[in-house]
Amino acid sequence: MLNAPEPSPTGRTVVTVLVAVVALILQVSVANRLPLPGGVIPDLVLLTVVALALVNGSMTGMVAGFCAGLAADIIPPADHTIGRYALVYCLIGYVCGLASAEMNRQSLVPFLAVAVGALAGTVLYAVTGMMLGDPRASWAIVSRAVPLQVLYDVIASPFVVWAILRVHRRYERGDRKDRFSLPVARYRAMSGRGTRL
Repeated sequence: MLNAPEPSPTGRTVVTVLVAVVALILQVSVANRLPLPGGVIPDLVLLTVVALALVNGSMTGMVAGFCAGLAADIIPPADHTIGRYALVYCLIGYVCGLASAEMNRQSLVPFLAVAVGALAGTVLYAVTGMMLGDPRASWAIVSRAVPLQVLYDVIASPFVVWAILRVHRRYERGDRKDRFSLPVARYRAMSGRGTRL
């Protein structure tokens, strides 16, 4: 068990990309259509970026945040300045990734960290909107929308975190099983041939 190999970087990258794509699809096709009070919806992509950063570290969080944010900036119904989500998700992914080394995945800490990341991301997105002169980012609208946005994100965060932790654990287990089974089978086959000679 001490010499168990780490999952490959390529495999982790593929899993991260797949998780981010699924989050974008669910955001556009499900979350954006929810008739929730206040006209605010949970930000599944932000929650996914925070969870990925907590699982994989700051570099993955930053890159995943930038790419997912850029995709969210472009995918309809994008009606804001391109780059806002990319900037916000990139910063949130980096900051949350810094805390990944101290995370105990068996406790409630990841869920609380995702809730704090969601709060910071929502506020940062609103502040960038005000700085860029977005008429929907006035203090009156932001003060009414941000609490609801954070509430919806906090309610959705356990499901997102649970799903991402489960996918990550399953990948790690599957990767280790595949890496061990093939060399052992080859070694046994080779040693069997050697004894017959």
